[in-house]
Amino acid sequence: MKTILITGASTGFGRAIAEESLNRGHQVVLAVRNPESVADLAARFPGKAHPIRFDLTNPADAERAVREAVDQFGSLDVLVNNAGYGLLAALEESTDEQLARNLETNFTGPFRLIRAALHVMRGQKSGHIITLSAIAAYANHPGFAVYGGAKAALDAACDAAAQETAALGIKFTQVIPGPFRTDFIGRSLDHATRLPDYEATVGKFGGFLSKMEGKQPGDPAKAAAAILDLMDAEKPPFRFVLGNYGTTTFGRKLASIEAELNAWKEKGLPTDFAPGS
Repeated sequence: MKTILITGASTGFGRAIAEESLNRGHQVVLAVRNPESVADLAARFPGKAHPIRFDLTNPADAERAVREAVDQFGSLDVLVNNAGYGLLAALEESTDEQLARNLETNFTGPFRLIRAALHVMRGQKSGHIITLSAIAAYANHPGFAVYGGAKAALDAACDAAAQETAALGIKFTQVIPGPFRTDFIGRSLDHATRLPDYEATVGKFGGFLSKMEGKQPGDPAKAAAAILDLMDAEKPPFRFVLGNYGTTTFGRKLASIEAELNAWKEKGLPTDFAPGS
């Protein structure tokens, strides 16, 4: 039995992961803006499901959420950084307010929560940080400059933190889903005022997302089961790609990066000092 702290546990991936965790007998802290949104889980799993009020954009909430988890259940074994939202906007279209809010929600807020969790996990000499990333962090689309950039920044931060804490028994996993049937495209996607010159790129991608709404191929319940299985793995992956779309897109990006590296390495390699210099 593990103690799991899940952000954004009221809907989407967060809800699916919470239900799977509780069904497997784990103790779960449900960190949500409105605890009433998970009152049904608290009623169905008394003593196991513990809702707390949590706002990623409030700096004080990170340490408070971790402290409440430890106070309630005595430890913190897994942090699932799930809460977040998208922004469909060309880089030029993004306002300062949209940029700040998206970075706060998708990078700074989760960063603070990871930092707070590490303080506890370092003392335990064990723990697992699981972050819901996005395929846009690795193979981006027009219109996701800010959103994909924020997710990529958190990936880089976790990459370093995983190396810093591996000897302390702490594991990191970035979960990378393609399109799954959650409310991301609807409720969790912000928009900017469109400039006509970006209709053929950002507008086209926005149209693709709209047509996909409700028809995404990914099943959140199956994803939740796969994520829970990771928690029992002795050596979980740092990056875990979910679904056919995500796997295909990620693979194409890796091949493209390798091809570009090989195509230009004869220009890049000679820029070192000569041996012995």
